[in-house]
Amino acid sequence: MLAALGAGRSRVRGILQSADVHSTAGVLRALGVPIPALSDDLVIDGVGLRGLAQPTGDLDCGNSGTTARLMAGIVAASPVEARFVGDASLSRRPMRRVATPLTQMGARVDLPPHGGLPMTIAGARLRGITYHAEVASAQVKSAILLAGLVGNVPVEVHEPVATRDHTERMLRARGVDLRVDDGVVALLPSARLDAGDVDVPGDPSSAAFVAGLAALGATRSGEVRVENVGINPARTGAFQVLKRMGAALKFADVAEQGG
Repeated sequence: MLAALGAGRSRVRGILQSADVHSTAGVLRALGVPIPALSDDLVIDGVGLRGLAQPTGDLDCGNSGTTARLMAGIVAASPVEARFVGDASLSRRPMRRVATPLTQMGARVDLPPHGGLPMTIAGARLRGITYHAEVASAQVKSAILLAGLVGNVPVEVHEPVATRDHTERMLRARGVDLRVDDGVVALLPSARLDAGDVDVPGDPSSAAFVAGLAALGATRSGEVRVENVGINPARTGAFQVLKRMGAALKFADVAEQGG
């Protein structure tokens, strides 16, 4: 998503070719972004913050709540109208929690009575918002941040509990003025989003299963090395618990990637 909105060309290596990522790529293509076929090494030419095109059909999010909610924030600030759909499971998931702040910012969001998909959003010239989230949700927080970014308006999200902060880190790495302080995430207007190359790290949730097996002594070598795992502090709880249980677990060759 950030590469699609960036000013220039981004290179993305190691992307997970999962159904959710295919859904995101398909939605971006429907909005006019030239996303190539997914591979281990992608080059994406961004269309800029206000370069999305009116889709000619529904935006199919498949089973991906991340796609539906984050793209909702982007579409809400764009000069387009789009209908979000998904599979039976995603269609039952609550979308009102993201529709509420986007409506308060000035977008039109239409939901069916059950509050899930299909969801129709008509983008508009948004206004800034200070939003006190009742439920801690990184997806809702990210939707508001992306709406503020694309709409070029200030937004402030107050979280009852800190949630994972991938979006904040990646936005800062691409030149966005974003500040986090004591449960408050604030984004200031930015005229552009820099392009940026990134090597996508592996999923720590998946790595946790391997680490758990190793901690149980399920290997004859006595050691398991799992490479290229994302260790965002908001996602390493399982590893910290294993350490507290006595597992000899350590991080090596630590580096920052994409923020």
